Amino acid sequence: MRPLAERMRPDTLDDYIGQSHLVGKGAVLRRMLEQGRVGSFILWGPPGVGKTTLASIIARQLDVPFYTLSAVTSGVKDVRDVIAKARANRFFDRQSPILFIDEIHRFSKSQQDSLLAAVEQGDVTLIGATTENPSFEVIRPLLSRCQVYVLESLGEEDLLALARRAMERDLVLRELHFTLSETAALLRFSAGDARKLYNILELLAECADAEGNVEVTDKLVTDCLQQNALAYDKGGEMHYDIISAFIKSIRGSDPDAAVYWLARMIEGGEDPAFIARRLVISASEDIGLANPNALLLANAAFDAVLKLGWPEGRIPLAEATVYLAASPKSNSSYMAVNSALQSVRETGNKPVPLHLRNAPTKLMESLGYGKDYKYAHDFEGHFVNQQYLPDGLTDTRFWHPQPNAQEDKLKERMRRLWNERYDN
Repeated sequence: MRPLAERMRPDTLDDYIGQSHLVGKGAVLRRMLEQGRVGSFILWGPPGVGKTTLASIIARQLDVPFYTLSAVTSGVKDVRDVIAKARANRFFDRQSPILFIDEIHRFSKSQQDSLLAAVEQGDVTLIGATTENPSFEVIRPLLSRCQVYVLESLGEEDLLALARRAMERDLVLRELHFTLSETAALLRFSAGDARKLYNILELLAECADAEGNVEVTDKLVTDCLQQNALAYDKGGEMHYDIISAFIKSIRGSDPDAAVYWLARMIEGGEDPAFIARRLVISASEDIGLANPNALLLANAAFDAVLKLGWPEGRIPLAEATVYLAASPKSNSSYMAVNSALQSVRETGNKPVPLHLRNAPTKLMESLGYGKDYKYAHDFEGHFVNQQYLPDGLTDTRFWHPQPNAQEDKLKERMRRLWNERYDN
């Protein structure tokens, strides 16, 4: 029998649960489907949130040929063969056939190159699915031809809706009598992943009593998973849970725990580049200005891993891990850019002050572009007080230094230069 996750895969957008920002009323993908035409795009999100399901629903609703490839098992020849089939089935007055590529981040550069012409010419509509940041894993020419839509981990209400639907509709589960007495453990172990949720429900079904009753409690879920660990975690390493523990151990300044989780990933066969990228992110997000050398070391470790490969690459990864975990921490830069982004979203495209604008033409110069701009290096201390933020935001603070030796020095300099703005 097919797994529950496959049996419960919805056929229509109305039965699709989650990702309302993409498929809800008036959302971008629903609008495109209602108009009967979609462009190429990449779905980026964690496992078990509906990427494959969404692609198949789109193909079914548009009533076009649907071809699938897995980046794990397919080569350039497979790509070319599918594109040839798609061209043969293409009608000029209809939506192009859809080519769905699961785990597109695992495609090599040459495999991705082989898609470019077909996507550019409209022979296929590409839908890629990835758990990795497309900015790092998808070549720029292909990325420029695709929109990227971010899928989110499923919320608690979404998971409970999926669980209740499975209990009511699935041919196997509906023969039992489920009672959701407690849901905390069910939600915690599902971790926003529908596939994990369905795996747990299948295990719970085996715990039914003689009358077919299953009372779901936190204890039952925990005991069931402990007794069936391999059935629940078929990959053996719980990829996202472990990388989360790794980053949080670095953030929490525990080098011993961080190295332990690093060893778990190494032993589990994790991609070393994936680990190195997370170290670079952590160096910027969690350590930042408290120790700017952390980003340099993390970048150097990334470069060394690419040059050395395994098993030697574990050594620079360990060096960077211990250094980052032992470093002082600050997320002031991370908070500053998030605050600035929020301001941009709220205030829109405020005009650049005239004195900061470039004036490459006489017309622009006559309109006042660049007029009265003061060149900082012409003044004592290489500083002059003038307006750099747009009108309406001139006194806004986005960066708030945090108390550590490095940022104390920066804050003191900013106080000397900008006076009141950095008084608190």
